[in-house]
Formats: sequence, structure tokens, C-alpha cells
Amino acid sequence: MLKPTDSGGDAFFRDVYPFVDVPRVGRIGDRELAENLSKIYITDTTLRDGQQGWRMFTVRECERIYELLAEMGKAVVSTEVFLYTSKDREIARRLLSYGYEHPKVVAWIRATHSDLQLVTDAGLDEAVILTSISDYHIRYKFNSTREEVTGKYLEVIEEALSRGIAVKASLEDITRADLHGLAIPFVRRLMKLGEKYGVQVKIKVCDTLGVGLPFHEVPLPRSVPRIAQALREAGVPQECMEFHGHNDLGLVVANHLSAWLYGIASANCTLLGIGERAGNCPLEVMAVHYAGLKGSADINLKALSKVSELFDEMGYKGTEHYPIVGKNAFRTKAGIHVDGIMKNPEVYLPFDPMKVLGRPYSVSITPYAGRSAIVLWIRNHLRYDGVSKDDERVVAIYNDIVEYFSRTDRVEPLTDEEMADFVRKYFPELFKR
Repeated sequence: MLKPTDSGGDAFFRDVYPFVDVPRVGRIGDRELAENLSKIYITDTTLRDGQQGWRMFTVRECERIYELLAEMGKAVVSTEVFLYTSKDREIARRLLSYGYEHPKVVAWIRATHSDLQLVTDAGLDEAVILTSISDYHIRYKFNSTREEVTGKYLEVIEEALSRGIAVKASLEDITRADLHGLAIPFVRRLMKLGEKYGVQVKIKVCDTLGVGLPFHEVPLPRSVPRIAQALREAGVPQECMEFHGHNDLGLVVANHLSAWLYGIASANCTLLGIGERAGNCPLEVMAVHYAGLKGSADINLKALSKVSELFDEMGYKGTEHYPIVGKNAFRTKAGIHVDGIMKNPEVYLPFDPMKVLGRPYSVSITPYAGRSAIVLWIRNHLRYDGVSKDDERVVAIYNDIVEYFSRTDRVEPLTDEEMADFVRKYFPELFKR
């Protein structure tokens, strides 16, 4: 394993960048914001939004995803499931049979009595109920009025509460909604229903089109911090609020972090961020930030390395330049980066990926990787440290590689097998050990 070194008197900010663990946020001066971050957690919707945004999963695939979520630790509190088809209901039954406390299996339904009956029949005691809250949905999707639509929502939610089913009202499209004229009055009515039945109705804040912004300075309805603040002022406890964002404008992680910071405890994510259109918030990335904010006691980051393996087997074609779990996340092709890594791994690594994730740092060989990359490849693959970038054999290997790429118009990096052929010519003894 690569080991960092310290030099006395230098500023390495060890409280923020421990290297043996993920980066920390550091001390937050605002007491309320600091307290908000002490209550955060993660929920999953891979089997719901992820499945509908990519492709349908088999029953066994759903089980494997659930097993992996459970392996991540109790920071992942719940996972959402559909109940519409016989296969959906079989999946719910299978997941319940595991008997896991975390992640809890939660239904996702529309605000209809027939959907609610599916929850009862499945034996689930909690449901996310879709309550679209913008006038775009009320006028154009439902062709109705605010009063009629919210009245129907409340009727179904009250029926759920009367049956002992915990409710999370999903405020779809809230970042395009009239917050104070419609959403907040509706939430206040939900709170009164909860008081009537002695339960706390949860609120799901949905940035359905990914148009939210993570800045308090931005006016409503786009400001995620201002939405969180308004809901808290309406009486919704932090631990009973969840943020569900989409990545249409590339801000989904920033918006989820902002939601955490400003008092929305739950980040609703999917594995690899799969989901509708540009996708949802990637659970792997939020898991790393969770560890950076709260520590690793409740989250098993080493389980994240299995996510790509599972989805590769399922045929998912993700980009290699994907944070945390992408094939290129801890692999470099740049010579200057390799040279820095060899002098001290902290130069170009945010943390030790082997220590934190169980993933080694790696190098890919192109003419741009330079001689240092050849030395690192030999060290990593042949476990031999007795060579430097100025060794005449390393220089010869580098020249051969440059000539090969020029002659063949090759654009992809060398495979390990191809690299072994270049090295074997000058270091045959290393392959006889």
C-alpha cells in the first residue's frame, strides 16, 4: 500500500484530509448547520426510480441489490419498491423475508385507494405517496384545481394513517411550485392529520426536473436551502424530511449536500445514480460524503466497490470516469500525476482508495504516461522496486511504446497483457520468479 509521509511544520490539514479516511468537512461555525449534519441519513430508490429509469430488474437482481444495500450499513435506512405487478409483489415478499432492520422495505404508490390497498395486501407498514405539488402537474397533468387535487391526496393519506401505515408525502416538482401559496398550506394540513392519528407524516422534497439550486441566496422556488427552511418553519422535524433530486443540470450531489446542510435529514439516492432522464443522486458519492460528515461507524464504504461489479454483470454500461466506483476513479494516465504519486501518494489522491474502499490505485500506459508510469506498473504488477525512471531499460521500454503508438495510430491505453510484453523484452527475469 502507498504510504504518505509528513514533514514537520508543513500545513497538511490532517483534521480535514486524513488520507487514511475520506476528507472531512471540518468545523462549521454555524451551530444550527452543524447540528443539522449530525442527523443525516441515506435512503434508496434504486428498485423504484432506478429501475424505471434504466431497465426492469429480475427478482434475483432485486435481491442482490438489496443484499448489497444491507451490506453498506445502517446509514442506508430504507429502500422503495413498486407493487403494481405480480413480480413487484414477489420482490417485496422476498425482501421482507430477509428480516433486515435496514434497509426497511417501503412501498411507493400514487395517491389512490387502489394503490393503497396494494400496500395493505403486501403487509408493508410504510408508503411513499405521490403528491405532485406544482401547478404544472395540477393544471396540465390532472387538468384540475389545487383544492380538488390536494383534497384527494389528503383523503388517501388519512385512510393510510387510519390503517396504521406510515406516510411519506412526496412533493413532486416542488422546485417549480408555489411554496407559500400551495405547498406549505398543504404540509400544514398533513401535520394536522398526523396529530389526529398520533404519527408524524414525513415529507419528501422532490427536485423532479433537477432545476433546484444549492444556494440560500437564490429566491424560491429554486433554492433548496429556502425550501428546507420553510418546511422546518412549518413544523416538519428535520429527521422526517427527505430530499430527492435529479441530475438534469448536473447539480444533484450539490443539491443533496445543501439539503443535508440546511435541515433535510434524508438523501434519497440510487446506486450509480441510475434513474429518469439524467438520473438521480448517486448513493456511492453520498455515502462517501456521509462518512466525511459523520464518520464511518454506520457506513461500510468497502461495500461500494461491489456496486460496479454487480451492475457490470447486469449489463450496465457506465462511464469509466465516474466518481468513487468508476474504473478510472483511481487510475491515472498522466505522467506528471504518476510522478507525483510515486514521490508521495497524497499529491494526487484525495484519500487512500485501498484503505477506504479496498480498491488499489492504478495506472494506464500511453505515451503521455511517461517513464514514471512504467516504473509504477512494474512495481504494482511485478512487485519489483529495484528500478527508476532513468534506468536505461525503462527508457528503452518507453521509446518502444512511443514508437508503437505512432506506428499503429493506437488511441486506447495498453492492456496489462500488452504492457507485460513490452516489459518482458527488457526484464525477462521478473517473469521467471
